[in-house]
Amino acid sequence: MAGTISAAAVKSGNGSLYLKRGGCYVVMVFLALLAVVPIYILLVNATRSTEQINAGISLLPGSNIAYNWNALTNRGFQIWQGFFNSFYLAIMMTAFGVYFSAMTAYGLQVYDFKGRKLLWAVILLIMMLPSTLSFIGFYQFMAKLRLLNSYIPLIVPTIASAGTVLFLRQYLASVLSMELIDAARIDGSGEYRTFNMIVLPVMTPAMAAQCIFSFVGSWNNFFTPFVLISDTKKYTLPMLVQMLRGDIYRTEYGGIYLGIAVSIVPILIFYAFMSRFIISGITMGGVKE
Repeated sequence: MAGTISAAAVKSGNGSLYLKRGGCYVVMVFLALLAVVPIYILLVNATRSTEQINAGISLLPGSNIAYNWNALTNRGFQIWQGFFNSFYLAIMMTAFGVYFSAMTAYGLQVYDFKGRKLLWAVILLIMMLPSTLSFIGFYQFMAKLRLLNSYIPLIVPTIASAGTVLFLRQYLASVLSMELIDAARIDGSGEYRTFNMIVLPVMTPAMAAQCIFSFVGSWNNFFTPFVLISDTKKYTLPMLVQMLRGDIYRTEYGGIYLGIAVSIVPILIFYAFMSRFIISGITMGGVKE
């Protein structure tokens, strides 16, 4: 009798475990569909005609991509120039932002100086404030410096990235050993060499994750470049996409969808290639040994 009750209890427990696991799978599939389906519909509409798009949603690709491409390029859509401008800005903003944020996080974590806690509190406060609050003052300041219509106001401010500093410092607090720093100093290594040759390799997973976030954010950034840049030759892809408006007689929605699809393809490729670093960076930074 006892063996029968024990077997029934184990069977019931396994059934409950399978039910919970199945529920988790259902939720994950649902969330995956929410993320993938809109992008898939966007790519499908890029191959359909304006009449087909107006007729309703379809999950099957069309055969109108050549016409949409001609309609897109005939509107003055300088795709390769936009690619170059977006890629240049994304690379520069990512490199400057992540490197100097890593240096700031290292200084806050390793060095014990007066005002460190106050500086850390200021960084956290800046992170909680919306960036739009200071945008008018920032625009006026850039106008006085005569830096409008250039990439400098877009690249240089990324050095002060409060969110990146927060993430990297928390990561350092969990993985960095001060014995490693002390050993490097005893061996005669300078502070900059210690940071570049010893600390940066330790921070590689977290920095890779932040590079992905920074690259995607920089690539999709529209508002700030749209306000600061007026020369169409310096427009990024998101800025060029917003110029894809129809004339008074006809709006080529297929061409517009194709322009949007072209602008997000590099992000999808970059994210698909680097997504494993996001997982490793978050998990390693969230575990303290």
